[in-house]
Amino acid sequence: MYKNIIKPLADFIAALFLLVLLFPIILLTALLLLITNKGKVFFFQKRPGLNNKLFKIIKFKTMKDAFDENGLPLPDFIRMTKVGSFVRSTSLDELLQLANVIMGDMSLVGPRPCLFNQTELISERHSRGAFEARPGITGLAQVSNIDMSTPKLLAETDA
Repeated sequence: MYKNIIKPLADFIAALFLLVLLFPIILLTALLLLITNKGKVFFFQKRPGLNNKLFKIIKFKTMKDAFDENGLPLPDFIRMTKVGSFVRSTSLDELLQLANVIMGDMSLVGPRPCLFNQTELISERHSRGAFEARPGITGLAQVSNIDMSTPKLLAETDA
């Protein structure tokens, strides 16, 4: 009952409250990025979520679109804008994920959603049951300041 009703309802109510409370900051961030990114404010990316079901994560767009002669994106440090760097360093880019919580794709606290190209990490998370919970805006690794982006670090945290 807790996992299927109480936690999702509490997440929904808290996310809605936080969206309303933080709306001025979200609006100001969106306006700054609108100017900096020439109209492109949002970043959408498909991620595996609960039961490995795909969902679109929503974030603020912190990098400009810039490609090399082969059509490949330039390195992040070249594409990152000054405003985008500030937005990332203050985690303001994560605020829009409150909408993912309201839509039921994410939770406030849970395992961070990984990228599809992180196959080792996905395999490791499968073995730990991470896809049996909704991915979270924050989780134990973030509040403990642990980089969980590689399976080696996952194994080291068990010791």
